[in-house]
Amino acid sequence: MKFPFSRTLKSPTSSPPQQGTGLGTFGGVYTPSILTILGVIMYLRFGWVVGNVGLLGTLLIVTLSTSITFLTSLSICAIATDRVVRAGGAYYMISRSLGIESGGAIGIPLYFAQAISVALYTIGFAESVVEAFPQFNQQIVALITTVLVAILAITSAQVAIKAQYFIMAGIALSLLSLLFGHAVDPNTSIEMWGAKPENSEPFWGVFAVFFPAVTGIMAGVNMSGDLRDPVRSIPTGTLAAVGTGYAIYMVLPIILAMRADASTLIAEPLIMQQMSLWGPAILVGVWGATLSSALGSILGAPRVLQALARDGILPPWLRFLGTGSGADDEPRVATTVTLGLVLVAVAVGDLNLIAPVLSMFFLTTYLVLNLAAGIETFLRSPSFRPSFRVHWSLSLLGVIGCLSVMFLIDPLSTIMAAIIVFGIYIWLERRELESAWGDVRQGIWMALVRQGVLQIDYTPDTKNWRPHILVFSGAPTRRWNLIEFAANLTHNRSLFTVSSVLPSGSRDTAQQVEMEGTIRDYLERRGVQGLVRLTTAPDLFTGVQRMVETYGLGPLVPNTIMLGDSEKPALRERYCQMITNLHQARRNVVVFRDAGDRGFGRRQQIDVWWGGMQANGSLMLILAYLLRTSIEWRGAQMNLKLVVPNDAAAHAARSNLEDLIQQLRIGAIPQVIVSNGRPFNEILRRSSENSDLIFLGIAQPSENFSVYYQRLQAMATGLPATVLVLAEPDFAFSEVLTETTSITRN
Repeated sequence: MKFPFSRTLKSPTSSPPQQGTGLGTFGGVYTPSILTILGVIMYLRFGWVVGNVGLLGTLLIVTLSTSITFLTSLSICAIATDRVVRAGGAYYMISRSLGIESGGAIGIPLYFAQAISVALYTIGFAESVVEAFPQFNQQIVALITTVLVAILAITSAQVAIKAQYFIMAGIALSLLSLLFGHAVDPNTSIEMWGAKPENSEPFWGVFAVFFPAVTGIMAGVNMSGDLRDPVRSIPTGTLAAVGTGYAIYMVLPIILAMRADASTLIAEPLIMQQMSLWGPAILVGVWGATLSSALGSILGAPRVLQALARDGILPPWLRFLGTGSGADDEPRVATTVTLGLVLVAVAVGDLNLIAPVLSMFFLTTYLVLNLAAGIETFLRSPSFRPSFRVHWSLSLLGVIGCLSVMFLIDPLSTIMAAIIVFGIYIWLERRELESAWGDVRQGIWMALVRQGVLQIDYTPDTKNWRPHILVFSGAPTRRWNLIEFAANLTHNRSLFTVSSVLPSGSRDTAQQVEMEGTIRDYLERRGVQGLVRLTTAPDLFTGVQRMVETYGLGPLVPNTIMLGDSEKPALRERYCQMITNLHQARRNVVVFRDAGDRGFGRRQQIDVWWGGMQANGSLMLILAYLLRTSIEWRGAQMNLKLVVPNDAAAHAARSNLEDLIQQLRIGAIPQVIVSNGRPFNEILRRSSENSDLIFLGIAQPSENFSVYYQRLQAMATGLPATVLVLAEPDFAFSEVLTETTSITRN
């Protein structure tokens, strides 16, 4: 069922055109990425990291963090060189690979992570300003800085990108000043494992604080819609930034460990200023790095939000967030909304509190990006042809690395993140959003179906038997009770196909495919999960025969054919011949006689007219049990009715029925009826006139089957909805009933 706020995406071009604005690899990817990597964590928390875990611990953290980022970068490169990555960056990649629901489930947390990153960087900037000028209020400085950065982003992304070149020069100057600086304490010895345990933070807690320092690869990816050639620029710029960042982060801990002891490194956030050749250069670097990182995040987050709104991920009342402004289609509305969110985060004002939260969001995004690339590569779909090839095992290693680190940092937060992502996914799934692009899920299901079909035995077994139903309904709107009855028997666990026979020449192939789609949509609107298959034939009977002979895949074929009854005397002979042919083809035949406006009544009483455990009797009990355990018929009373000639036979029959019902555990109520010479027709009508559904067996077809079937129809005329059952020959349905778990609903 589609919800009123779901949105169908007609075409990728339904959103405003997203042409690249001319940014190249250096300016559009490498520069924002490296400036985000060399940011606030490096200047204000790197000394704290070294002091807590020592030189070796820091090098391990840097290597482990960068390894995860590097593996994710490889996955990003594979996806980016297979398709043009438009605005939305990581969200765009995931949604086009794993589907719109998966993209939205990650894209929404990713947006919040990018937005909160702005607060991380502006708080870091304010902290460094207050360190240099104690008379200032840190929170006010952070708030003012956030507003100014947002104004710059709203004004022009081009201006913001150009400003980053000057910032990069300032960072380079600060690093050179640090490199040629001096020790704070000349007698300092390198501490390999950091401060004493009672004075230090745990390793994974320190890792969580540091990890956002290597997440700068998102800054370049998020600008994908503004790149001249994203297919070339994203891989080159991203890998270059990761390599540069790793080299710098491996050198800096050595310098810090050689020039100050652990306690000093922990206590002094701006320890780099004290040990540099020219102290103010560090302030220039800190301010430049924090402002550039904040600028990169304030440019990226609104673009993710804009893409989410344009793809219909957000509710309709938030669709205005997809609005673009100016010739460059800049997300000024989304930037304004993001600013409000960032100001709230800034008000929290704790750098060490915000950083671990960001780590969890980014790790979740990295995990899914690796998963998307790994699945695409593993399936080897002809449509996935990246020029930058990565073996699926590397992407899988990235998935394992992200998941392991998430649990090591904080198992509870990992579980909460999973619940949030899964909750968003379910919300989007319920909205039944439709996308105009294909995704990897079809390939996954195809691989699973292939493997599953190959594992199915051609000889059915009684333990796993279920009715795989092929129902010939004609127009579904006219025989909906027939379709609903069939669907209730499947419990959404067996094959269920709605079919119809069209006159030869009445539809061409294209019209037939379109008609199948119309029927599928109708079934979905009525809450029924099923397949649809139409065929053309000179007449109904020939069409049914053809469909039964050809429909299926290997051993997975319909074992139960369900028909509506035919009351036309002129067609009775051919109708009975069709039933005979289906029986000879080793199929169960179920004929459903509708009760018209009465429908299924109250769905409270099911009568099964019992003739013993032979094939028909056992199959009727199985079908009645499955119906009674469906949602629509749950709680209905199932009566097992047996007719005996006299009172002498009634006592033994009743005892046998009670023992049988107890043994089979089907919850039926035994009812033994003494005929006393009355015809079965009269007994049936009087006993079941208030029932909601009746099960009757059909005798095996013989020479005069059409005469027998005419009498059966006359007997059922005027009764409530009636199901006539003819079981497949030579299949032990009684063993299905005696299996302990064969038809228990999962």
